[in-house]
Amino acid sequence: MSTTPEWLLVESLDLEAQGVAHRSDGKVVFIEGALPFERVTVQVGRQKNNWEQGTVTAIARESAQRVQPGCTHFGLHSGACGGCKMQHLHVAAQVAVKQRVMEDNLWHLGKVKADMILRPIEGPAWAYRYRARLSVRYVRKKGAVLIGFHERKSRYVADMKECHVLPVAVSALLLPLRALIESLEARETCPQIELACGDAVIAMVLRHLEALSQADLGRLRAFSAEHSAVQWWLQPKGPETVHLLDAATQELNYSLPEFGICMPFKPVDFTQVNPHINRVLVSRALRLLDASRDERVIDWFCGLGNFTLPIASQAREVLGVEGSATLVARSRENYRFNQGIAGSLRTLAKTDFVARNLFEITPELLISDGVADKWLIDPPREGAFALVQALADLHQQRIDPANNPMTQGAQHWRPPKRIVYVSCNPSTLARDAGLLVHRAAYRCSAAGVVNMFPHTAHVESMAVFELEP
Repeated sequence: MSTTPEWLLVESLDLEAQGVAHRSDGKVVFIEGALPFERVTVQVGRQKNNWEQGTVTAIARESAQRVQPGCTHFGLHSGACGGCKMQHLHVAAQVAVKQRVMEDNLWHLGKVKADMILRPIEGPAWAYRYRARLSVRYVRKKGAVLIGFHERKSRYVADMKECHVLPVAVSALLLPLRALIESLEARETCPQIELACGDAVIAMVLRHLEALSQADLGRLRAFSAEHSAVQWWLQPKGPETVHLLDAATQELNYSLPEFGICMPFKPVDFTQVNPHINRVLVSRALRLLDASRDERVIDWFCGLGNFTLPIASQAREVLGVEGSATLVARSRENYRFNQGIAGSLRTLAKTDFVARNLFEITPELLISDGVADKWLIDPPREGAFALVQALADLHQQRIDPANNPMTQGAQHWRPPKRIVYVSCNPSTLARDAGLLVHRAAYRCSAAGVVNMFPHTAHVESMAVFELEP
């Protein structure tokens, strides 16, 4: 006996860009490919007691924000590329969805409302992805090589001939790269190409499980000679083994022209995927931080100095804190490099870098790092819980000094009057915002989203916290 499918009204999108609806009995249904306010039917793939998950099969009323995807490899069908999830939604609506996600997380998880919502930071919706990890598979049955992102919900590599979120020059290399890998003797033992684009160089890191023959090395060199922007790096084992195939004539770097900063980096270093948005992000963060020449600033999770060095062009003194001693050494190199740039726009202030386990920060460590007028926090997805917990603990202890062994040592320490928090995870931002507002005497004066990854469900955001008098 057949049953008539139930038409569902899609109410919202979740963090995975799935439509959210409810059946007549109240059960939640997550629907891939559905958009808010559409009426749809669903092919259910997973069922639990309280929810179901499936794929849209029919749409009775399309959203006004539904658009034709810009990439032929996008879709819900088997074999479709899983690199983007939101190409069927107008890019302006994608930003609106992400802003709602940020606001909902701040309120429902942190019980925080920003005094002001900042205008979203937006930029090019295509050709923005300057970093990518491309899987490589030699399919013996077909005698062919596939290079690209994984298929949707699969370990298989999508059959990609182009990619519109990669720079045009990189997208044009996908088919030539296939031919190159297919020509290698080691084609079955090269599982990955990691690419990183600088201002003038396309660095490609070839992961190879076996030593490459001289003939294969020659083929890589010939490819670079034909495509002059390509710079080959080799990775025989872990990330620490990455090295240049040949001496480079051009260094891999990206620039922050507004601050006269040039940042050399290696292809496996963490740098922002979207350099266009990163420049705007840094500029806005520094305007919101508003550091002056008489202020000391701490940049937590400083990385290679993406925020630290521009801050040093404005503040009296800067401390960059990072978890890796190796990364701290690289940050110092970048600082010295920019100090020595002829014609630099600004003289950089005194800046030091220290290594700390930022997931085990204590009030004592905060005190040892000294007083700072302002903080910038740019953590990974895990957020900065230990850091803001230590700050909250110090505040609580200073309010109630009874039986507090730390009070005497902390008598000259004071919390920063302003914190700019750059986040890549709205839920950990909300958690940390709750601590700052409810236990450390801050208010959230502003918050906004950054569309760093168009066509994906990734939410990047920024929030500003002011110390209450």
